[in-house]
Amino acid sequence: MATNVTITDIAKELNTTPATVSRALNNHSSISEETRARVWEVAKRLNYRPNSIATSLRSGKSHLIGVIIPSAKINFFGSVVHGIESLASEHGYNVLIYQTNESREHEKKGIQAFLNARVDGILVSMAKETHDYKHFLEARDSGTPIVFFDRANEDLDIASVVIDDYKGAYMATEHLIQQGYKRIAHIAGPQHIRLFNNRLRGYLGALQANNITIDSSLIYTGNISIEAGKTAIEHFLSLPNPPDAVFSVEDFTALGALKALKEHQILIPEQFGVIGFANEEFGEHTTPSLSTLDQQTVLMGEAAFTLLQEQINMKTSTQMKAKKVVLDPIPVYRQSSTRH
Repeated sequence: MATNVTITDIAKELNTTPATVSRALNNHSSISEETRARVWEVAKRLNYRPNSIATSLRSGKSHLIGVIIPSAKINFFGSVVHGIESLASEHGYNVLIYQTNESREHEKKGIQAFLNARVDGILVSMAKETHDYKHFLEARDSGTPIVFFDRANEDLDIASVVIDDYKGAYMATEHLIQQGYKRIAHIAGPQHIRLFNNRLRGYLGALQANNITIDSSLIYTGNISIEAGKTAIEHFLSLPNPPDAVFSVEDFTALGALKALKEHQILIPEQFGVIGFANEEFGEHTTPSLSTLDQQTVLMGEAAFTLLQEQINMKTSTQMKAKKVVLDPIPVYRQSSTRH
């Protein structure tokens, strides 16, 4: 049977009206149980599929949410999406995913694609290239709820779920200090993104709290990638007084650092300590295993969906005060930084 069966076809089969069929399919109280059962039996036999667009127009909801992520290659984002999808499914929502590949132009296209699909709301982790945030504000002002996760901009008055990046960076740096490392470097991320700036500040805060002089030559600001980690280590090792440990802004950059140190036959952690941030899945399988900070990714996804659903259920979402949920990082100290 063709899949474009309509309620009119069901009505003809039962010798009743399309209105009666429609009410039966929507479990209207005016329709008897017997009639409802007959309608559903015929609907299943004819392979009837509801018109989701028509249904969403009537209800004002599509039961779709859009999720924009910078990269599907990074396990962190996949894990957050898992948290989003599990809770969204419980509440009857389907999830559409758009990958920006860290491009602002792709991000804009993703927002527009979701608006065209009439999603009920959008969850976003911003691209590294994004400096202009007009597309987020336009979407929000059009009445579509938006919530940021992980990468957020607090100046936009848009709800967000983030990790306490300052605290995590402070913990990572202090851990290296406690392990006896004397000159601790930092591989930083693009500073226009708030979370990377907070991680730099956490690193600096831990040094100051432990009366360690800040040396700007031990801060390498670049991209976030394996290659950036390798380049940073080459820079650090070329210094007259090189560091003996590094706190990397995230795990892929930390992996690059591990690779470069091995190429120079530097023993980890005996001669050089390394710690990352994010708890990517590969970290426990590297040699040595990578110390890191876990970002409670599934909880982040669930919290982001919960904030979004609150806005969807409020007719005046644009007037709602933007809530901010801050999650605690969990230290995962492995072989790459543990000397004692």
